[in-house]
Amino acid sequence: MTAAASATLNDLLGLEFEPVAITFLDETSSNGVPRFDAPMSEPTEDGRSGRAAAPCVFWIHGHESTFDTMVEDHGNCSVGLFTHGFAGAEDIIDKSDVGALLDVGWVTMEAFAGVEALNRRPAGVRYGPLSEASSEPDVVLLRITPKQMMAINDAVEVEWSGKPQCQILPRAANKGVIAASMGCALSRARTGMGDDELTVAVPGSRVDELVVALQSVRNADSAVVGYATADMERF
Repeated sequence: MTAAASATLNDLLGLEFEPVAITFLDETSSNGVPRFDAPMSEPTEDGRSGRAAAPCVFWIHGHESTFDTMVEDHGNCSVGLFTHGFAGAEDIIDKSDVGALLDVGWVTMEAFAGVEALNRRPAGVRYGPLSEASSEPDVVLLRITPKQMMAINDAVEVEWSGKPQCQILPRAANKGVIAASMGCALSRARTGMGDDELTVAVPGSRVDELVVALQSVRNADSAVVGYATADMERF
């Protein structure tokens, strides 16, 4: 897969953004992959600090280059620490950012109990363009439009996920499902994602399956568009 799969996905979907390969690392050895080198933020009063506002921000950089991140790089966003398996619920529930989300009703304790978290504790996360991946990633993240989502939803069974957006990664990695999100206000504010964008997380082991299914969908859609175009000539 990797480079060939990335090129085929781009062709089939007409992607604006390169698919991002995401691998949860069991060891901190880089094997020559550079470390994400943005400066660490000043810690908040409750000790939160990181090299990005939230893990979802690394997705944006992952379209462009391959890099490794460690646990502490993700530390500014308590929700992201939890979904990525870096911390348990008991480790973050007293953090000020979680308190702010609860105070305004953005999420409830009952809803938070259903948020997916990675079922292992990684040492870090590698992000980068799928075309550069040297091995099968845990998850491939697609940043797409509603029209592209239409094709994916026609091609395969999709599990839709609520907020926070980042939980689509552990849903795909843990359960082997193709997980889609409408996004969430928190992530959109931090990543700058457009109002017309959605995200889909595809298990690395299922990318080839998606490619084959999308080829069938494109053929069928092309035939239907041809029919509709001809039929419109009557009006």
